[in-house]
Amino acid sequence: MSALAIRAATRDDLAAIVALLADDVNGAKREDASLPLDPGYGAAFDAIHADPNQLLVVAERDGRIVGTLQISFLPGLSFRGAWCGQIEAVRIASDLRGQGLGAELIAWAVAECRARGCKVAQLTSKGDRVAAHRFYERLGWTKSHAGFKLYLAD
Repeated sequence: MSALAIRAATRDDLAAIVALLADDVNGAKREDASLPLDPGYGAAFDAIHADPNQLLVVAERDGRIVGTLQISFLPGLSFRGAWCGQIEAVRIASDLRGQGLGAELIAWAVAECRARGCKVAQLTSKGDRVAAHRFYERLGWTKSHAGFKLYLAD
């Protein structure tokens, strides 16, 4: 197998990205990877692509998209005006988990945050994703905050 190639996502990657997002217990409840894709996915991609503080990437191996994540670069006043890299929607294809690809993708994302001058990298993971929590802790991440969400629409 070839090395993991990580690159900015294109609109042509959208179906594969949505399929990865739907490829877990939580994603299966909220995502719809059926074709044609819901137009909301395309609109979201266009907004992400147009914003220089957003980076949506895919990870390819042997010509197959096997992973994805999004980084939002957030300016802030905390830490003396430091930028923060918010890493979200991290996915590796379920049939390839446990092979180190997720660790490689996260290491790439952290390096990208550093390259953009971020002083903090952070991510959230749903409370019931215990295996994901162990994964991040193995990579040196610490549980430092409790997260809250307020869903504003259906």
